[in-house]
Formats: sequence, C-alpha cells, structure tokens
Amino acid sequence: MTHARAKYQKIALQLLSISLLCGLLSSCQQPQPETLIINNVRGYSFDNERQLFEFSALAVREGRVLATGNTDLADQYPSATLRDGNGKTMLPGLIDAHGHISSLGYALLSIDVRGLQSAEQVAKNVAAYGAKNPDLSWIQGRGWNQVLWPGKQFPNMADLDAEITDRPVWLERIDGHAGWANKKAMELAGITRDTVSPPGGEIIYDQQGEPSGILIDNAMRLMVDIIPAPNTAEIKLALDAVSQHLLSLGITSAHDAGVLSSEHKVYRQLADNGEMQVRIYGMYSSTEDDLQQVLDAGHSSDSRDMYSVRSIKIYTDGALGSRGAAMLEPYSDRPDHRGLLLTSREELQRLFKLAINADFQIAIHAIGDQGNRIGLDVLEQAYESFGGRHLRHRMEHSQVVALSDIPRFKSLDVIPSMQPTHATSDMNMAEDRIGAERLKGAYAWQSFLKQGSRVVSGSDFPIELANAFHGIHAAVTRQDKNNQPEAGWIPEEAMSLEDTMRSFSIDAAWAAHQEDSLGSLTPGKWADFILLDQDIYQIPAQDIWKTQVLETWLAGELVYAKP
Repeated sequence: MTHARAKYQKIALQLLSISLLCGLLSSCQQPQPETLIINNVRGYSFDNERQLFEFSALAVREGRVLATGNTDLADQYPSATLRDGNGKTMLPGLIDAHGHISSLGYALLSIDVRGLQSAEQVAKNVAAYGAKNPDLSWIQGRGWNQVLWPGKQFPNMADLDAEITDRPVWLERIDGHAGWANKKAMELAGITRDTVSPPGGEIIYDQQGEPSGILIDNAMRLMVDIIPAPNTAEIKLALDAVSQHLLSLGITSAHDAGVLSSEHKVYRQLADNGEMQVRIYGMYSSTEDDLQQVLDAGHSSDSRDMYSVRSIKIYTDGALGSRGAAMLEPYSDRPDHRGLLLTSREELQRLFKLAINADFQIAIHAIGDQGNRIGLDVLEQAYESFGGRHLRHRMEHSQVVALSDIPRFKSLDVIPSMQPTHATSDMNMAEDRIGAERLKGAYAWQSFLKQGSRVVSGSDFPIELANAFHGIHAAVTRQDKNNQPEAGWIPEEAMSLEDTMRSFSIDAAWAAHQEDSLGSLTPGKWADFILLDQDIYQIPAQDIWKTQVLETWLAGELVYAKP
C-alpha cells in the first residue's frame, strides 16, 4: 500500500467517524414532542380506581394526558406551550352511553319551518336550504302550521314548485299528522287523481280533482315508504352535523345504539382515514343482513379509538309511553294489554350464542319488567351453556324492573345502561301506566348503585335532547327544569353528583371496554376534556342544567369553542 493511499484511507475513516458522530448528535438533539400545559383551571376527574380527584393544571403530549398537577406542573416541562384556563372548570369529555347517531344527524339535516307566516315564506326557506345542501337527494322538514297563515288554508304543491323543482320535497306538519309535498315527490310516490285514500288516511284533492300535495295521517305512508335510504354522501352529512352538535355540548364519545350496515362501512372508512370528528362506540343492529359477516370479522377499531364496534343491539320489547314495553302484569290503564315482545325467546337465544361465540358484548333493549326478565333469563342460560360473562353485557334502559330482578343484574354482571331524563320526562305518565307498586323498581338508579352495579348514563338522543347536563341535573335532583316536583320524583332513587359524573365518564368508558384509553384524565389516556362556564361541583344542583360548554378538546386538539 502506497503512502498516499494509506493517507486517503485514514482521511476517509476520519470523515466516516465524524459523520457517524454527527448523526448520533443529531438524533440526540431531535426536538422532543411538543407539550401543552393548560393551567389555572378547576379540574375534576376520576382516577383509575374511580375516585374523584382535583387538579389545576393538565399536561398533554401527542394527544394523550401526560400528567395532572398544580401550579408547579409547568416547572417540570420548561419548554411546554402554556395556555391559561382562566379559572374555568375542566372535566373529562362527556360520554353519552346511549344515543342514536344517524337519527339525530338526519333530524339536524332536516329543515325546521316552525313559526313561518305563510306558505310562500316556507317555500322560499326550503329553496334556500336546498341550495345550501346540494348533496341531499330529498329535502325534508317539519313544523308548518297553516293556522298561522292568512286564510288558514292548507298549502299545495304549486306553492313549493314556485321555488324548488329540482328535487322532491316532503314537509310534515307541526303535529306530524299531515305532510306537504311538491310535484316531484308526488310523481315519485305515484299519487294521481285516481289514487284511493288508504284506510285511516286522506289524500287532499284540489277543485279540479288533482292531488294537492297534502296527505293526512295514514296517507302519509304513501310518501314516507318511497323515500330512499340515505346514500353515502348523506350519511357523511348527517355524521358531520351530529358530530359538531355533540362536540358543542361537550360530548366527545357516544355509544350508538343500533348501527346499520351502510353506516358501519362509512364510519369505518372515515375513522381509518382520520376524518371522524367524534368518538363512536357502535352497537351493531342485530337485524342487519350482514350481522354474521360483521361478527366473523371480529372487533373493529382503529389506532385513535375513533370508531369501535364490539357489541350488538337486540330488542326485547317496545316503549312505555306507547304501552309497547312488555309487562309481567297488564297495564294499569289498559287491563287487557301487557305490551309487545319484539324478539322471540328462541331468536334471543340464537343471537346471544352468535354474539358470545364471536366475543361480542350484547346490548339488550329492555324497558318493561317482562322485557328485562326475559333478557336476564336468556343471558343466564347462555352463561350456563357457552359462557360470556366477561363481556360486560348491558341492559339498555333497564327502565321498569321487578324488585326481585334487580339483584340479578349484579349476580349476572349485567350493566344497567340508563337515561336519567327519561324519568323526568315520564314522571307525569309512568304511574298511570304501571301503578305505584311497580314504580318501586322503575328508574331505580340508587337501588342498582347500592348493590354495587355500575350505572352508565346516556340521553337516548334524539328522543331526548343530547345535552348531558340535562341528564346530570335529572339524575341528581329527580326534577324537571322548573324544579318540580319540589322534593323530587321518587327522590330516594336519585344519584349523587359524583356517581352521576362517573356514569357519564369513567363508567361509561368501562361499559365500552375503553377504560384504559377514555373516561378520565389520567396519564396515557386520550386528552379529551371540556371547559365549562360554571363549577357543577359547587353550584346549587337546581342550576346544573344551565351549564354551558366553553371549549371541547379531543385528543389534545381544540375542536369546539363557544362563539
């Protein structure tokens, strides 16, 4: 080897060493992930043992909670970005454990024409709404009332056609007992001068004998039955509307009680693409044709926990208000009737076996005492035959339960998934339906808590308003927003504020097998939190429902700020 060659090799080795050293130094000097600290808050959360704790500062990194603490928390992270919470109350993002995502979304997408003073004004508003929503294949709405208009006469399809003809329009009257369509909708429904009004309904004709566009009661089915199922674009529009609405109310996660096949596919795609705006825990509808395929595919989730499906929704009975809830004894105000069973015992057994064998949770809709008992009976038989106790099965509503069946929720590890505002909405009719004695097991939140059951709370939106603070108020006071009745309705079943907040946060997350990632502000969990205009732990309980959400954060990002 020549002297020159040896010299060049030495230089090359030196350069390589310098390069490697620079690389190591460079990697050592890579900037740390950004830390955000929100200080000066009145923070409340539950720890991993479900115990309430307070804090005044929250540190967030990469979308997750890094730490909670007090005024010295910022000293531990000197390079963190600081944000002043201005003394506002901070809570974990609220979890609504029972709602209907698409139903609320479609309701938000429909146009509200209440209070408008003429058919012409309604038509102009509908046309403007249609122009703003070009992806809607049908324009739907509700609220018109001809009694408020000059002449007080029913409108006709020509009124609508004067403003909008490119798409079918269907508007229900304010009471839901009449509908108003434009010409395009009437043509699609095939309603002509020769169409006969169905029993219990009426097609209104004009002076020339042509359909006017007004359908009464059962005749409305001629239109409703031909309105197509929402397409992908409409599902996305509905999800966008409901997501923004829920976030404005401080709800960062909702359990969707009955996801349809078409919705599941869209939600999965949006979550996988990072486009989902609010967290959804889906209960897949047991009536969908592709149920077996969904079960065979196993649990469905994503790395950001935006959309998870590992539960199926099954109905035992109907609702109390319509006397569809299945009762062990006849209704007090209809002695010849015990309600409706929507799914046979044999079908329940088949579905329970399918779900448990696929390691899926079962969410059982049960309102009446018979509906609840059948659900418990079939579940107990399933445990004996093929197990599944560990799956945290849920009884959705658990609304009227025989006193002897309440302990079975605990012994069978069944979660009572309940909606506090149902009690205050139903209190004026429930005793009429079932009498005072059966009320002892109705809306019995405290009875479940005393035996060690974890009550999880939701709203059942859009049947009730999605505002969780209305539910929190109802749970604590057993009163309506007018603070009636004075002592509360069956006040011994009220929940403490602490238990109520568990039911809308850490326990709701647990009911979705998500307690390791959601439901509280402890290290490692997603930084989902809200800032409020008042401290619900300090104000009179009667004022809880007035609470306003100022900011909503999801995975450490501000996703809503009150205007």
